[in-house]
Amino acid sequence: MKIIVTGGAGFLGSHLCDRLIERGDNVYCIDNLITGNRDNIKHLEENPNFKFINHDVSEDFPENLRSQISDVKFIYHLASPASPNKNNPKSYISFPFQTMKVNTVGTTVLCEFALREGAKLLFASTSETYGDPLEHPQKETYRGNVSTTGPRAVYDEAKRFGETIVSAYVRSKNLDGRIIRIFNTYGERMADDGRVVIEFIKAALANKPFPIFGSGIQTRSFCYVSDLIEGIILAMERGAKGQVYNLGNPNEFSILELAEKVKKLTGVASEIKTTESLPEDDPKMRCPDITKARNELGWEPKVSLEEGLKKLIGYLKSR
Repeated sequence: MKIIVTGGAGFLGSHLCDRLIERGDNVYCIDNLITGNRDNIKHLEENPNFKFINHDVSEDFPENLRSQISDVKFIYHLASPASPNKNNPKSYISFPFQTMKVNTVGTTVLCEFALREGAKLLFASTSETYGDPLEHPQKETYRGNVSTTGPRAVYDEAKRFGETIVSAYVRSKNLDGRIIRIFNTYGERMADDGRVVIEFIKAALANKPFPIFGSGIQTRSFCYVSDLIEGIILAMERGAKGQVYNLGNPNEFSILELAEKVKKLTGVASEIKTTESLPEDDPKMRCPDITKARNELGWEPKVSLEEGLKKLIGYLKSR
């Protein structure tokens, strides 16, 4: 099967490419590498069923590229910066206009292409569409509590508008599209872009204090990457046209609990510091209700946080 993965050189995109190649699909990985890393897909580039294309999907496909990727059956639109860390050069704070454009203009380009090809499209949205939620856990029907002007809005609102674009194409032009909202995911190949799991493991391996913003009682759910990729594929292949699915691990942990788990698994004596204030618009609770994914996709995570952390710690130690 001929499949496009945008953002395919990123953390999630590269794992999705792996899974599709393993089962024998022909994969076109499209990425402009502003936050993706070609090292993530280096092991695939000799495979005749895999092709990397350096292209910004916010721009229409030139004719020579369009002919290469014609007859595509599935389009997974994962392209976007994803880290909120303002101090990191790979964050969406560092690429505000590219982030807004790829999730809106890029989404429109891909919807039009999917219509021309008769392809199914999956738009990778985010739990950030719920903002700092007033409903807990968050169901797909919750409309969110999101700032339109805060520093995270370039990502949050772009993803929300991307969802609107896909939904409009489904209603008005009969696009076979669906939307997933991805909650915190971790695993091998995560970018060193300031996200909490990597920051804690880095601190532990360097015997440095664990950096915690605020009191540490804010919560997150952490889904291991192999589980998330399985959910993405099922959402494309079993998910109904026009539907939205939460994908994440419903087991909720405070940031302090995460720090304690990393400390225990690495066997370090690093101090856990809770002196820094919370970043602006940082959500205090984040946990998915995955009832819909369980019932309609037959999906739920299998890897425990401790098991996944062990794998990631081993991977980072080996590097």
